[in-house]
Amino acid sequence: MNSLQRMAGISAISEAIIYILTFVFWGVFWAYPMDGNAVEKMSYLAQNEAILLVADLIMYILWAVLLSVLVIAIHERLKDKSPAITQIATLFGAIWVGLIIASGMISHIGLAAVVDLSVLEPEKAMAVHSVIVLIVNGLGGGNEVVGGLWVLLLSIAALKANDLSKKLNYLGLFVGSAGILTMLPVEGLTETFGISQIFWFLWLGLILLKNKKPAF
Repeated sequence: MNSLQRMAGISAISEAIIYILTFVFWGVFWAYPMDGNAVEKMSYLAQNEAILLVADLIMYILWAVLLSVLVIAIHERLKDKSPAITQIATLFGAIWVGLIIASGMISHIGLAAVVDLSVLEPEKAMAVHSVIVLIVNGLGGGNEVVGGLWVLLLSIAALKANDLSKKLNYLGLFVGSAGILTMLPVEGLTETFGISQIFWFLWLGLILLKNKKPAF
């Protein structure tokens, strides 16, 4: 049990780090020519295909694997103290893992197909790429309802079980609610969810590593 909790603590902190690296990658280093024509956009994607594939592996596949460890560890920690809510939370956590992996696989295969198509038909490749981006965002990035439900429900379960930290659990209520609200057409909610979840993952990871008793 303690070994699983430590693994989960490392996983939670690693997820926060990947979140930060993701923000830095897309916000600082990625210079996609949004105003360019189809040829320019496809050329940029082709030139950076290897980097994007590595990014997909880290931001989607690795992140989902780390999340799976955390989902199971939290389930084991809370299942006897708050069984009903914990089971529902775990279900949404498992669904979130699957959606993120699916997003990464579609992005990975889709990019290779788009780059190959762009050699002969850049305009058509651009249209296909737009569809792939839409699908990937729909599954694992455009809204965060499933992830929000997981964080919200496990925070409720932890409060009911008097586990983890009350302050962390209250933060989890905020993070989870922000994730659920991303289904609304309101600017900034996705970013709010992502940034607040960085702090939530870091805090949760430290608690799991220390295996602390509940803090009031």
